[in-house]
Amino acid sequence: MTHAFEDFRKKRLEGNEKALNTENLLTKRFFSLDKQAYGDGALDSKTKELLGLVASMVLRCNDCIDYHLEGAVKAGYSKAEIDEAMGVALLVGGSIVIPHMRHAAESLEFLFEEKQS
Repeated sequence: MTHAFEDFRKKRLEGNEKALNTENLLTKRFFSLDKQAYGDGALDSKTKELLGLVASMVLRCNDCIDYHLEGAVKAGYSKAEIDEAMGVALLVGGSIVIPHMRHAAESLEFLFEEKQS
């Protein structure tokens, strides 16, 4: 049986392929901004994953939260570090962020279990 996070990965990949199956230059350029924005610069890419996570939680986008949680785990953040960043999101976003924290907690549990396998 697949985990919901694995379904997210599959749907995201398939959706990106469909969205990028276009001649529209604006769409292609917008999608390429992600790699540029989250790459090393004045801030390193690891730091930017937490920034993306906090912004995603405040904006209440579960797909975005999962994307940045996966990046944060891959970047080497501990659960405590990620939890602290999510606490900042809660403070900034208020109680409306709580359902997204629940979602994030489930995803994070899966990602750390997967990492240990």
